[in-house]
This record gives sequence, structure tokens and C-alpha cells, in this order.
Amino acid sequence: MVRFFGAGLLLGAVLVAFVAGAVGALPQALLPAPARYALFALVTVPVLLREVGLVRFPVPQNARLVPEDVQHLRRWGALQFGFEMGTGMRTYSPSALPHLVLAAVVLVVPLPAAFALAAGFALGRLVMPLLSNAWSDDGSWTAVWAGAERVVRPLLALTCVGALAVAILGL
Repeated sequence: MVRFFGAGLLLGAVLVAFVAGAVGALPQALLPAPARYALFALVTVPVLLREVGLVRFPVPQNARLVPEDVQHLRRWGALQFGFEMGTGMRTYSPSALPHLVLAAVVLVVPLPAAFALAAGFALGRLVMPLLSNAWSDDGSWTAVWAGAERVVRPLLALTCVGALAVAILGL
């Protein structure tokens, strides 16, 4: 099941990367680089401030839980749910980092690098449920996460910004 869920995540994320890259071709072709980087900075600063807990604002999300029919469909349900999560069209989004990556793909990241970012997004989405399931069945993972969140969120933000820098600069 995990393989199908992970494959669905990757397929959904790659589709979004392709569409965002295609849409981003227009501003990347028409706007000068300094203007695009300035627009990206206008998005980046509030997102990073949000991730370190200095500001609060809602992010677009489709806050729905896993539907019951996913478990009845077995592999295909896992693939479908993974695809929907990979596109960002289902579930909660506690972080604004995926939105930052999307803005980067539209404004400043070359199309080939968008697919690497999509794979990173899919992997990140896969890690959380794997950790939660591996930890325990009793929901104690929520308490562990709550205790570590103050440290982990800024580290994830720095990791995301580092990955974006590599993608943007082509390192």
C-alpha cells in the first residue's frame, strides 16, 4: 500500500510541477529576472516568518480527512489518495512551504528543476505518515510532534530555502 501511496504522491506532484512550469514559462519569458526575484522575495519573507512562528495567516488548503472508501479500494485507493495529496488537492496543509515552492516554480525555477522539487515534495509528504505509523498506534506521535515542532519547523524552512537556492542557482 505504501508503494502505491508514494507513487500517487509522486505522480500528483510531478503533474503540478509540469503545470506550474508551463504557467511559469510566461512570466519567466516576459518579466526581467530582477522583477521575478523581487516578486519571489515578497512571497518568501512572509512564508518564512510564518514558519518560524513570528506571524500567523491561513494558507489555501482543502481540509478534508482520508475518506473511508480509500481503505476499501486498497491499492487503487492508496494510489488515488496519494495522487490527490501530491497535487495538494486534499488534506490539511499546516505549512506554507509547499506554496513557496509553487511560487518558485512559477517565478524563478527552471522547468527541469521543478521535477526535482516535486520529488522532494512527494518524499516529504510520504515521510510524515510513515513516521506516525512507525511510532505507535495510540496517537502518541502527535505529542512527540508537538514537542519538536518549534525546532523542526524552522529547520524544514531552512532546508526548503536551501533546496530552492540549489534549484534556482543550478548548483
